[in-house]
Amino acid sequence: MKGRSSSVERKVSVRWILILCIFSFCMGMLFTNRFWTLPDFNNQIISQRRNEQELKTKQAGDKDIMGEVTRTHEAIQSLDKSISTLQMELAAKRSSEELSSDSSIKNNSPAIKQSKKKKKAFVVIGINTAFSSRKRRDSIRETWMPQGEKLVQLEEQKGIVVRFMIGHSATSNSILDKAINSEDSQHHDFLRLDHVEGYHELSAKTKTFFCTAVDIWDAYFYVKVDDDIHVNLGTLATTLARHKSKPRTYIGCMKSGPVLSNKNVKYHEPEYWKFGENGNKYFRHATGQIYAISKDLATYISINQPILHKYANEDVSLGAWFIGLEVDHIDERNMCCGTPPDCEWKSQAGNVCVASFDWSCSGICKSVERIKEVHARCGEGESASWSSLL
Repeated sequence: MKGRSSSVERKVSVRWILILCIFSFCMGMLFTNRFWTLPDFNNQIISQRRNEQELKTKQAGDKDIMGEVTRTHEAIQSLDKSISTLQMELAAKRSSEELSSDSSIKNNSPAIKQSKKKKKAFVVIGINTAFSSRKRRDSIRETWMPQGEKLVQLEEQKGIVVRFMIGHSATSNSILDKAINSEDSQHHDFLRLDHVEGYHELSAKTKTFFCTAVDIWDAYFYVKVDDDIHVNLGTLATTLARHKSKPRTYIGCMKSGPVLSNKNVKYHEPEYWKFGENGNKYFRHATGQIYAISKDLATYISINQPILHKYANEDVSLGAWFIGLEVDHIDERNMCCGTPPDCEWKSQAGNVCVASFDWSCSGICKSVERIKEVHARCGEGESASWSSLL
């Protein structure tokens, strides 16, 4: 009897132990799910906030990186321009020393060192004019070109130099030269060039202008303008200032017109065969009414002017001189607006034009009679030149 009861007790206790284990496991799972849900939720909130903070930190870091990249790019551009300018100045110095040395050898005399200090300027603007264009010059003086003391102040205070550029006649001290001398003594706004005037010599005149201007002024930009277009000087200066840090800049309304082989047309190209088959177009170049080049390019022309080829059209010649160089061609359409209503609409919309003219006339048609109207409707105002940020 004792043996049987002990085996029953053993069976009962094992069964209850198993039941108690299962019950304990279920109770443990129940209590675990109930009491640990809140900490998991808190951990999720903490994790989410931590991720948001990390994202904000990363975004701020990305902005700092982009700002640093922008500053680095600007610094590289500025350094590139400085190096380009120094290279051009060094080449110009070597070229002038060689010319001085050659001259002294020919004359059997020692070279005379002359240290000529150049005038500082932001931009030098040369207005191409002719002996017969007195009325055009007066119309410009009465509209967009300051006169007298204002012209001097514009140069001294803003660094904007404006001159009518003209050479001399084939006959020494002719009546034409005397007329220009008399006009210059009255207005003091001419730049005299060592060049014989002639319509078919515009390429040579342009080259001589840049060489002369670089020799007198140390400027950021040099601009050639025709005497039958309207120019807003303040807008021109502001436009150029945007490209001040860039090296080797060539700014204007870029075009690519047809190469004209017909001798009976106005812009006939005698060397048309150099541009390929009939019907071909010129390479991209700035239209001749107005364009600007940076100091290093003007210095390049000055150094290499004896070997720079001259085509029949002056704007094509300038484009040809730069075609094989690392030059930044900037197509600035604001430099070739039409006359009213085109430039007037743009001015009313807040986009004041740098220059205005009629494409059909390659300038303002009947400019002497119409330039006052263009100035009244498309001019920027007298204060614009003085308030321009250079």
